[in-house]
Amino acid sequence: MQLSGAEPNFSTPSGVHGKDNRFSVVLIKPSHYDDEGYVIQWFRSAVPSNSLAVMHGLTLDARARAILGPEIDIDVQSVDEDNTRIRTRRLIKQLKGQRGIVILVGVQSNQFPRAMDIARPLRVAGIPVCLGGFHVSGSISMLGGVTPELQSAMDLGISLFAGEAEEGRLDLVLHDAWHNRLKPLYNYLNDLPSLEGAPAPMLPAATIRGTIGKYTSFDAGRGCPFQCSFCTIINVQGRKSRRRTVEEVEQIVRNNLKQGVARFFITDDNFARNTDWEKIFDRLIEMREQENLNIKFMIQVDTMCHRLPHFIEKAGRAGVRRVFIGLESINPVSLASAHKKQNKISEYRKMLLAWKQAGAIVFAGYIIGFPGETPESVLHDIRVIQKELAIDLLEPHCLTALPGSADHQQLHAAGAYLDPDLNKYDLEHVTTTHSTMSTDQWEKLYRDTWKEFYTPEHMETVIRRAVATGISSSNMMVLLLWFHFCIVYEKIDPLQGGYLRRKYRCDRRPTLPVQSLFSFYPRYVSDLVYKHYRMARLAWRFHNFKERLKREPAAKNYSDLALTADEDTDTSALEMMLTQISVAR
Repeated sequence: MQLSGAEPNFSTPSGVHGKDNRFSVVLIKPSHYDDEGYVIQWFRSAVPSNSLAVMHGLTLDARARAILGPEIDIDVQSVDEDNTRIRTRRLIKQLKGQRGIVILVGVQSNQFPRAMDIARPLRVAGIPVCLGGFHVSGSISMLGGVTPELQSAMDLGISLFAGEAEEGRLDLVLHDAWHNRLKPLYNYLNDLPSLEGAPAPMLPAATIRGTIGKYTSFDAGRGCPFQCSFCTIINVQGRKSRRRTVEEVEQIVRNNLKQGVARFFITDDNFARNTDWEKIFDRLIEMREQENLNIKFMIQVDTMCHRLPHFIEKAGRAGVRRVFIGLESINPVSLASAHKKQNKISEYRKMLLAWKQAGAIVFAGYIIGFPGETPESVLHDIRVIQKELAIDLLEPHCLTALPGSADHQQLHAAGAYLDPDLNKYDLEHVTTTHSTMSTDQWEKLYRDTWKEFYTPEHMETVIRRAVATGISSSNMMVLLLWFHFCIVYEKIDPLQGGYLRRKYRCDRRPTLPVQSLFSFYPRYVSDLVYKHYRMARLAWRFHNFKERLKREPAAKNYSDLALTADEDTDTSALEMMLTQISVAR
């Protein structure tokens, strides 16, 4: 296994003698396969893994407390496969004859096949393996027991973990692994732990350097009160707010500042429903305004967060510069079908403009494939969004019945078709049937939706809006290029993207043949050259456009329908509102 360009150090720690006095814990967050069967991996990946940060922090705490005894040292390695190659044969060689465990963390449904392909040779070599994450937890939670693919893992001797690992639960797994008595299943789904006083999520600086922008992540809280039918989080982490204290959040930030990290993704599924949001913002505001700390954040919120007094204003002062919002649709019928009653279309424009005034770049999730939708209706709605809503980066996804969601539970109980290949459950592929579209039509519509929103002309409009609202046009340009590049040329969702795609000839899904040297490498190199040429051309176009804006005196006064407040607009003439009125009738 190769870790950020260096081999892991499994030499005997100072003061500890012999292999019987040390225990190796290797934490791996697996990636998944692209459509050609190659592991999706980058020189620099986009989104840091909070699950990896949580597990790394818990393992460091277990080591500090010497849970295996004062003479036993725990050696911890954390690996994010999104930016680090996993060499299972090297890993087997390094761990063979030693005591240790490989833990596959945060495994989502689309990552489960890859996780199994990592685990299988390890188990053949006799190395203990534990696998946890949303697929294990969600499947057991919503389907009432162990599903066939989970049973297959257990049959290989892989230990499964369902639930959350705080309050000594990881200690038990490590203790059992040390004594060679791992249980087939650790199930804590019905016992959600308190986060107050729990060890803090923490990634080492070497792991963080594998991400673009050197972002790290942590969860200030868990749980969301809403009941979206496509969501898995509420069925694993619950609907009640559990949270870290303000002091603990501050300490997480300060500990990362010590290792040179000042950019954070707070991964709470809905930070606006963390009951301590205001206390946390107030503390971060103090750190920024009184200590002049240049800390910045990305958060996720719902579409009604602007109704919380001072929420968006304080978010801006606290350093929130990127916000992800689950918009999902501008069709009230579609929202109702997903039990997303909290989304009020009439409030969208007010909410989005409040975020622009706070200086935040707005990312918005959008779902393609609600019942009754057609390619024509969806593309029409995308054009309405371009014109009437101040969204910078739209993220269309296929409506997917993820294992662990109410949608999946309902379709499973009805015996409906669900694609058996879990690798496709990445929100980019169609995994079930639709009432008005074939699979091919639906998948084409997914691609067309991205192309429709990210036309060069509309991306220039977004840059204009950034200049007019005081947001860095350079930052906006980079984000737009990233999104355009990932979806058009890599055919990968930007959140699974990164910089400089890495492919290894032998790291292909076992169900597919290994290509020859003479077919793989020429194509790989030519693809890299072509993609970077196309990206350079678009970057040059946007650079010139940005320079022209600097010379335009009126650029900062630019306005359009999306940037115009409702009180200054005839809202009855907005297409978005006309759709809502026609549906109500």
